[in-house]
Amino acid sequence: MAAFTYVQFHALFVLPALAVLVGVAGMRSRATRSEVRPLAVAVIIAVAMLYTVPWDNYLILRGVWSYGTDSVAAVIWHAPIEEYLFILLQPLVAALWLHVISPGMPANDETTVSARDRVVGAAAGALVGLVGVALLTSDATFYLGAIVAWSGPVLALQWAVGWPYLLARGQTLVVAVFAPTAYLWIADRVALESGIWILSEQYTTGLAVLGLPLEEAAFFLVTNVFVVQGLLLYPWVIDRWRSR
Repeated sequence: MAAFTYVQFHALFVLPALAVLVGVAGMRSRATRSEVRPLAVAVIIAVAMLYTVPWDNYLILRGVWSYGTDSVAAVIWHAPIEEYLFILLQPLVAALWLHVISPGMPANDETTVSARDRVVGAAAGALVGLVGVALLTSDATFYLGAIVAWSGPVLALQWAVGWPYLLARGQTLVVAVFAPTAYLWIADRVALESGIWILSEQYTTGLAVLGLPLEEAAFFLVTNVFVVQGLLLYPWVIDRWRSR
């Protein structure tokens, strides 16, 4: 039996983080135009649900991870309802943090993306995906491979759209990704130690960073990268489209 439940995990880690960020975001000066557009957040959440839910359910069905006895309220398909809630709320945490720390849209941005840049970005994302596919061939690297292969198409699309712009916004990107990622690394380690969810020894490498399995560290890193890159790209793409 888990030390505490998945609902309690949300109450202890996710909801307080959202509450604090909402409060801090409310104090942001309205004179500074935020890069976080509500429509972009809604789109990213919808895509996250559509793209992650089947993948996540497959991993549970395959036995890559499971949930502790009596740790969840109910299950839909193969995943706990709290898992769907987590997929819904994690992008909000990252979006609110970006809203808090963002200096606003850069004035007179002149970043251009050539056809060659788009090919390079797409190829880099495809290469990430291929590395993931290669890792799927071994049980010990299956979960890591599933994460890397799953991330490849998203990175290919985002990098093809505007990796030069993301590179130009590197400082904001790093800060926006690091804080929610580090926080969720801590929360995830607590959840694993408490038995809320359990990783299969068969499908994991056994490698850990400060006690956190490598696979879980990679998952929260890439998911926050998806969210932040998408939120940064959205207003840049829209503004460029309108200027034309």
